[in-house]
Amino acid sequence: MNLIHQNKIAVISGGLGDIGRATALEFARSGAHVALSDLYESSEAQGLLDKLEAQGVKAMYTKTDVAVAADVHQWLDEVESQLGLPSLIVANAATATLAGIHEVSTDQWDREIQVNLHGAFYMTQYATQRLVEAEKPGRVVFVGSWAGHAVHVQLPAYSVSKAAIRMLCQSMALELAPHQILVNEIAPGYVDAGLSGKIWADNPALKKDSAAKVPIQKLLSAADVGLQIVQLCHPDNVHMTGHAVVLDGGLSLIRP
Repeated sequence: MNLIHQNKIAVISGGLGDIGRATALEFARSGAHVALSDLYESSEAQGLLDKLEAQGVKAMYTKTDVAVAADVHQWLDEVESQLGLPSLIVANAATATLAGIHEVSTDQWDREIQVNLHGAFYMTQYATQRLVEAEKPGRVVFVGSWAGHAVHVQLPAYSVSKAAIRMLCQSMALELAPHQILVNEIAPGYVDAGLSGKIWADNPALKKDSAAKVPIQKLLSAADVGLQIVQLCHPDNVHMTGHAVVLDGGLSLIRP
């Protein structure tokens, strides 16, 4: 076991989603204590918390709506009080609606922008502010998407929010660089998890067709994404900041 993050504190929004869970487990294996938030009741998190604590680390869960800044601040204050100051910050919470420009409702549009963009900002702004005040280094990873640079029909709000995340990442990276807080984005392609995973589970033929479109002929798993997030936070990474790591098996090479 490589305990590269031993006794550090990782915070992950959207922690009960597939990518959130995989990332939490990977951080725990690396020795980090883990704090999660999501919209589910605490009972839904117990199984994951047990798995994390089985790795010999501390773990906690707080029901939090990341679209509400005050709730995000309260969650992060609780984490600092119970576990310590988080230095590994993963903005992962997101929602998506399959609907075209004229089908997506104003409520759906507003909610996606609030969760995917505003929530990521509230979390990373406050968490990095506490690091700057404490004069501590840190790592921030935004979970973006290749939809941030490649047009996806039926996903307008999601795509717009992820494009905005990329600029937020770059803006934050430049401002926080002198404080040794490195900020990057992971941009997955086709992931066999979450909304895509549910669609493919109901339509195996579509899953096979989607995998065939990827140049390397493989779909990502949530574990693949979680591993790359933890690697972006590696303590030996002292130069890369403000970049998007596009993890799409070559999709972006064939679809602009």
